[in-house]
Amino acid sequence: MPSLTRAEAVRRARLLRVHSYAVELDLTGDDEFVSRTVVEFGCAEPGTGTFAEIKGGRIVKAALNGAALDGDGLDDNRLALAGLEGENRLEIEFVAPYSRNGEGLHRFFDPEDGEVYLYGQAPLDDAQRIFACFDQPDLKAPIALTVLAPPRWTVRGNAPLRAGLTGGTGGRWEFEATPPLSTYLFSLVAGPWHVLEREHDGIPLGLLCRRSLAPCLDADAGELFEATAASFDHYHELFGVRYPFGAYNQAFVPEFSGGAVENPGLVNFREEFLFRARATDSERHRRFVVMAHEMAHMWFGDLVTLRWWDDVWLNEAFAEYMGWRVAAETGRHPDAAADFAIWRERWGYLADQRPSTHPVAPDGVADTAVALQNFDGISYAKGAAALRQLAVHVGDDAFLAGLREYFRRYRFGNATLTDLLAVLGDAAGRDLTGWAELWLRSSGVNTLRPVPSPAGLTVEQTGRPLRPHRLTVSAYASDGSVLRVPCTIDGTHATIPGLATAPTGTVLLLNDGDETYAKIRFDPSGRAALPAVLPDLDDPLARAVVWTGVIDAVRDGEIPAAEFLALLVAALPTERQEGVFDEVLAFARDALARRGLVAFGPLAEVCAGALAGAAPGTGRQLATARALVSVAGPGDVPMLHAWLDGPGAPDGLVVDADLRWSLLLRLAALGAAGEAEIAAGERLDPSAKGAERAAACRAALPSAEAKARAWQTLVHDPNPRLAVANAGAFWQPGQEALTDAYVERYFADLPAMLEGRYPLAALQVVRLAFPLYSGRALGLAESMLARTDLDPRLHRELSDAADELRRWPA
Repeated sequence: MPSLTRAEAVRRARLLRVHSYAVELDLTGDDEFVSRTVVEFGCAEPGTGTFAEIKGGRIVKAALNGAALDGDGLDDNRLALAGLEGENRLEIEFVAPYSRNGEGLHRFFDPEDGEVYLYGQAPLDDAQRIFACFDQPDLKAPIALTVLAPPRWTVRGNAPLRAGLTGGTGGRWEFEATPPLSTYLFSLVAGPWHVLEREHDGIPLGLLCRRSLAPCLDADAGELFEATAASFDHYHELFGVRYPFGAYNQAFVPEFSGGAVENPGLVNFREEFLFRARATDSERHRRFVVMAHEMAHMWFGDLVTLRWWDDVWLNEAFAEYMGWRVAAETGRHPDAAADFAIWRERWGYLADQRPSTHPVAPDGVADTAVALQNFDGISYAKGAAALRQLAVHVGDDAFLAGLREYFRRYRFGNATLTDLLAVLGDAAGRDLTGWAELWLRSSGVNTLRPVPSPAGLTVEQTGRPLRPHRLTVSAYASDGSVLRVPCTIDGTHATIPGLATAPTGTVLLLNDGDETYAKIRFDPSGRAALPAVLPDLDDPLARAVVWTGVIDAVRDGEIPAAEFLALLVAALPTERQEGVFDEVLAFARDALARRGLVAFGPLAEVCAGALAGAAPGTGRQLATARALVSVAGPGDVPMLHAWLDGPGAPDGLVVDADLRWSLLLRLAALGAAGEAEIAAGERLDPSAKGAERAAACRAALPSAEAKARAWQTLVHDPNPRLAVANAGAFWQPGQEALTDAYVERYFADLPAMLEGRYPLAALQVVRLAFPLYSGRALGLAESMLARTDLDPRLHRELSDAADELRRWPA
């Protein structure tokens, strides 16, 4: 089906003004639902025509201004509307199947409680799968929703129920009209949801999940409500604008392809954020960040919405920045800065060095399909880092004053980068155009390198364009002393006289405090001192900046893998921040050990040492235990079995459902567990999540039959979660003889991996199934990239994967 182009959206926005949507959804059918919509809209040029969108539905009847329209005239997803009047009324009824892949109105059957759960997923252009609309972000209008459903169900939408009505009277729910919304922000949930409710500061709060997950929600309800309240209080203080959408419901929904989506009044989260078992501190901290991120969208994205998808960053970078800021300032994530640096900002650095990099605020996002690919490390992480710098550049008071004016001026409307810069520039009393050209309108990341000399320390900058950086340079000595000196570089180099005589054994750390967005390097003497200095660094952010710089230098071929391993052995066992520990180990495991550049054995020894030093029953014990399982080798099979069977686990470590599946996955990959053990695991965990974990275990088995079944599933299965599970576990170290034939098959089957799947899930399968550790994959990828008929989405994914292969020895 055609994707809406920017040119089409501009023409339609100039032509139309949408006054309101009245949407009625009949959800009483088992396989299909009925959608009835009345759209009231004005036309600036009477007599002209346009089109409305309906995707995946069969029109039952349609009328424009009382005159019947031919439902067979639906061209793909477009229904032509000719001869418009100054004011118009469009009435459309269509029937459509429920989605099973995360697009539109998704239906999930819970194998545990035998119930059906529905939720709406409209971004970026899937509102048209739920109701007839003009599906673009700058045609905002109030939406009044009515739902027909079984009376015993719970139904929630973007707005509260109409005054005086109780939910489900006669199986009918009528909601108030929302404030003006973009169509992509429409959502609802319907089914026998488990619901918890509270109120904070006059805002009704709700938490929803499937009934089979009720114990998980109940256990964490206090923490979740407290997190929600703390975030609201902080945003109200920062923005000076109260939450504008009435109630605030947070639903944890099944088979969700993303992390969360910011529907006003009804935020949907993937239900993995409800922990079925014990969670690490890092998992809880990161959950809070995601909750704060989505709440920030109530202002950035929902109250004021981008005009077109080239300003995705206006939504995502602001929410990313604010989510981490609120996590730190409320004390909910004490080490938020370190976690952002090693996890999210490093994601931005990776994305910015790939062929697919783009400016934070790009021009030329031609259509909605292209826009979907820009929900990446640039729009989120690099954009957030740029905003952090902007707040420092203009001063936080001016930054927040500008945001408050931005919300006031564009309330319930749309805005662009130009609009934002004008408001912030007025508040700061300066022109921000030049800053935006360097940081938002250009791509690529700079590298900062220390060059000590008797005259002083010179900081060299490379990369294009050269950008201004304000940062702190610190000298960390082996005796624990530290000297910090501010530095500004706006060109190829800057000299710092105060660091001319750093003694031997000192680590010169550029960008200590993570104040700018730039890759860093170490001088030879400082690099040699890292194994002695890094273990004793008290500041978690400094350690995160060091590890980020080291990892990037390894990827760029400037630090050998053996040197990295020596540093890991020296410093990682004592790393206190779980997020840093997890990210460093994941790089060592996935980028180095799986390529044979380092051995798995030392990684397992590091994890075992960290586990031995962890207090029983703590999140750190759980985090290090999971890490050890992920790198365990054939010699560790007796330990894995002892943990799985129960008595052999370390004191305080509970082998719950999640850890049990992790143990089974590793044992299956090592050939030390088979179908009998996996089936037993399914009996113990008959949930949908259990089915996914079992699928991954079967995909990891070292047999030709298992690989054939897994490949068939990841290529063709309509269930995106099962496809992703199989793709993620298919390629296993030591199984090259079994999987070698699938290297060529990957490229042959790529188009089929996209077919009929929600784009986010499909591209995740494409990414996970890529033969990243095969020497032949680069040549095959380059041959496919030379084709002129390659789907643009596949071209982007293959370009990035090929670039990653070029970085490593064949």
